[in-house]
Amino acid sequence: MEVRKIIHIDMDYFFAQVELLDRPELKNKPVAIGGLSSNGRGVLSTCNYVARKYGVRSAMPSFIALQKCPNLIFLKSNYSKYKEISKKIFDIFKRYTDIVQVVSVDEAYLDVTDSPLFFNSATLMAEDIRKAIFKETGLTASAGVSFNKMLAKISSEINKPDGLFVIEPKTAHSIIPKFDVSLINGVGKVTKAKLYDNGIHTFSDLEKYTKLDLINLMGSYGPTLFDYCRGIDHRDVVTSRERKSLSVERTFFEDLLDENELKNKLQMCFEEMMERLKKHSERIVKTIFIKIKYSDFQQTTIEQGLENLTFESFYSLFEQRFSECKEKVRLLGLGVKFHSQDQQGQLAFTL
Repeated sequence: MEVRKIIHIDMDYFFAQVELLDRPELKNKPVAIGGLSSNGRGVLSTCNYVARKYGVRSAMPSFIALQKCPNLIFLKSNYSKYKEISKKIFDIFKRYTDIVQVVSVDEAYLDVTDSPLFFNSATLMAEDIRKAIFKETGLTASAGVSFNKMLAKISSEINKPDGLFVIEPKTAHSIIPKFDVSLINGVGKVTKAKLYDNGIHTFSDLEKYTKLDLINLMGSYGPTLFDYCRGIDHRDVVTSRERKSLSVERTFFEDLLDENELKNKLQMCFEEMMERLKKHSERIVKTIFIKIKYSDFQQTTIEQGLENLTFESFYSLFEQRFSECKEKVRLLGLGVKFHSQDQQGQLAFTL
C-alpha cells in the first residue's frame, strides 16, 4: 500500500498578520482583529502572538480580552483584503499539486503523494511553500507533514508560529503517544472534559481502551478516537465539498429588543444572503431558517420548507419564534438549506 504524503498549511494569526503588513509599528504590541463598542461588546476574529501571551484567544469576547490585556489594540477587519491575499496563497499551493482541500481562507490540506517536485519530498515541498508565501505576501505560515490528514494537522501546530514539523510512518509510534487528546481535530471543550474526567489525557491513555469501550463512552465518535490515537486516518484530501447551506448572521454591539430595529437588521442579512446566492444559482433551496441568540447566550432556530424566497417569508418565521420569547437579542441570522446535488438532479428531471 502506497504511503500518502500530506501537507497541512496554517497561516499564523492570518487576519492580524495581514493588518500588521500595513501597520509594522504595531508588530511587537498586542493586537486583535474584531469589533469593540463603548461597552466592550464584540468578539475577536484573531490576535497576534504578543496578545496570546496575555491569554487572549480567537473567538474571545472583547471585554474579557481587555481584562486580560488592557493595552490590547483593536483593528477593524477587512475581509476583501483577506480574500485577495488568500487567493494568492492558494494559487501558490496549486503549483505543487492539484489536490488541495480548502479548510478556510488561511488553512488547507495538500496531497503531494504523486508530485514530482523536489524528488517527491513532501518536507522540501512544505518548506518551499512557506518560503514562497513569505516572499510573495510577506506573511508567515506553519506547516505539518505526515502520512495522513490528522497527523499533518497536529504537526502544523507543534512549531507554530512560522515553523515546520514532520511525522514519518517509522517515527509515529514513538512520537504520538504523548500527544494530548485536545490536539485531535474535533475534540472540543465538551469532549475534552469528558475524556479528562475519565482519566484520558493522552493518545497512550486512549490506546488502553477497546473500540467497544470507546463506543460506550463516546458514542459514534468512539471508533474514530480508537483509530486516531493509533495514528490511523483514512480520510482523503477532498478538492471540493458540496455546500449544504448558506447563511448570514450579525452579532450586535448592544442587545436589541425593539422589533423594528430587529426587522431592519434582518432585512440587511436578507439582502446580503440574496446577493451571495447569485453565486449558487444552480442550487435548489429546500428550506429556510432563522437563528436567534439572546443576551443570556441561549440560542434557538426555526426552519420551514421553502414556499417563497422573500423577506416576508423569513420575517414571518422570525415573528413566530420571537413571539415565544421576547427577550433582548444578541445575534440574529437567516439562511437557506439546499437539496443535495443528487436529489437536485432528480427534482430537475421531474420538473
